[in-house]
Amino acid sequence: MRADHEVREGTKLGDRYRLESPLGRGSMGRVWKARDLHLGRPVAVKTVIMDADVFPDARERERLQRRFEREARAAATLDSANVATVHDADLTGDLRWLVMQLVDGATLGMLLGERERLDVSSAAAVAAQICAGLAAAHAAGLVHRDIKPENVMVRRDGVVKILDFGLVKPMAGDGSRLTSTGHQVGNLLYASPELLNGTPALDARSDLYSVGCLLHHLLAGAPPFPSKVLTAVVNGHLNQYPPALAELGVHVPDGLQALVFALLAKDRENRPASAADVYGALGPWLPAPSVGPAVLRGFGPEDPRRPFALPQGPYPV
Repeated sequence: MRADHEVREGTKLGDRYRLESPLGRGSMGRVWKARDLHLGRPVAVKTVIMDADVFPDARERERLQRRFEREARAAATLDSANVATVHDADLTGDLRWLVMQLVDGATLGMLLGERERLDVSSAAAVAAQICAGLAAAHAAGLVHRDIKPENVMVRRDGVVKILDFGLVKPMAGDGSRLTSTGHQVGNLLYASPELLNGTPALDARSDLYSVGCLLHHLLAGAPPFPSKVLTAVVNGHLNQYPPALAELGVHVPDGLQALVFALLAKDRENRPASAADVYGALGPWLPAPSVGPAVLRGFGPEDPRRPFALPQGPYPV
């Protein structure tokens, strides 16, 4: 199949998935709303064209092929309500595609664009669910490396889903600087100091720094180092202390501010040890438990905003 001329509405992939409408562009390729013709269900399909016309540099083409394959294999190994499920993939040929769960909702970036910032309990619920998904990834020996609002979906019932494992690496993998040519400020606003430095053997605490940036953004309405200048953002992550939320006119409990500061520690040794620890630390600010439908009483009360129980979300979109 030849490239862009063939990938359009109505295109059928693998004699099974019919593309219906574009949902947007991801960090790699395009994302489509599609239909699984065998099971009659809606799905999301990411398509990436890997031919020499689109990527004439063979080394760049090979790098993107490896990245796409990493995303498919990494997300497919994870079993978490807070990670978008991978159903199918084609990892060969010039046109590659990845079939994923269609998340009916909006990205966290879109929500923040509408609301600017969240109240304490809503921010805690979002961050806790992200930590639930990361706990599964970290338990599988994977670090996401690109936690940011555009890679987090909030479903209409409030479930938070982590997307885009295209940058995922084994924890023993190399750091690989993100400051190379082609990376924009938006890619760096939530990046850890060790990721920017190319520190070898990234671990879970790199993702936790990103969670700290995101939690700061949820509470303050902007990430801790919000400059539009790439070098200023990088310098902030590497050398500057993040502003206290009170300095920005946002008053939160002292313990929550302390958690944000701990997540944003420059030295990863000074951050919480695990995503599960961060989830536990967020507990005091999660929304109060609520009792679910009678059919669930045999399993105890349903708490839709505490993701290690039944992960739902802060509020419907």
